[in-house]
Amino acid sequence: MDFGKVADSQIKDVDFTLPQDGLQTSKTLLKGKPAKKPEFYIGCAKWGRKEWLNMIYPPKTKEADFLDQYVKHFNSIELNAVFYSIPNAELIKKWKAKAEDNSSNSFIFCPKFSRTISHIKRLKDAEVPTDLFLASISEFGQYLGPCFLQLGDNFTPKSLPVLEEYLKYLPIDLAVFVELRHEGWFLEEANRSQVFDMLAKLNKGAVITDASGRRDCVHMELTIPEIFIRFVGNGSAHQDSDFARIDDWVVRIKEWLDKGLEKVYFFLHQHDEKDTPILADYTIKQFNKHLGSKIPDINFITKTGELF
Repeated sequence: MDFGKVADSQIKDVDFTLPQDGLQTSKTLLKGKPAKKPEFYIGCAKWGRKEWLNMIYPPKTKEADFLDQYVKHFNSIELNAVFYSIPNAELIKKWKAKAEDNSSNSFIFCPKFSRTISHIKRLKDAEVPTDLFLASISEFGQYLGPCFLQLGDNFTPKSLPVLEEYLKYLPIDLAVFVELRHEGWFLEEANRSQVFDMLAKLNKGAVITDASGRRDCVHMELTIPEIFIRFVGNGSAHQDSDFARIDDWVVRIKEWLDKGLEKVYFFLHQHDEKDTPILADYTIKQFNKHLGSKIPDINFITKTGELF
């Protein structure tokens, strides 16, 4: 993931302090009390990483079987694979079967809306591809988590009516988080207030993207009592910094849980995905220790080739 990437030499100068909660967050959690059983999902953006062979995938695992192995280690995935083309129902059924056969059956896929809808059509006259997309992902059944709609860097606040109209077109019971990227959504208070208020009224979530070079996207606005965080780490050379950032998120999430946060979706990215399982494992351990998430640790492969 290259979004928000900065040069290695600049990382030390980035202020990774998490901003104060936004106004919409205080409204969303105003009357909240701790949920009895909050849900936690931690995962990556893709499963097809050859670098994970002999790390979390057995050495001779074929690429066609990577998903079979992935679902043994994680309880969710931010499904970017369906962004590049609208998937057919048979492919979704195939992926679902792999989750059924190899996971604890609590696994969920969080599909990204296809770019035909978000970046080519730009949400206009997108009913046909949207219907095709929704029909296909519905085949996930119990394994379907929330979908996320990523808007392009050039999707500006002027298109707020288009976004609102599109969200109203979607099924009311479809869980959706929206990722905003254009700076205008965050820098101008009027735009910020309007878009997050609209999402709250439509019961749609707002993605928080934590990347080094785009601190404005760490907007800290909760429009529903759920969060969808895309955390972009900087690789093994900056592991201490990334771990400290995870620690800060644990503190903030704990505050939100105490106020009524119900679900946490936390997806790990890195510009070089080789060490993402290590970052994910640290995240899982900290969530379990401080938030009571009870997510199984990742089983890494030893030098003898056995999982531990």
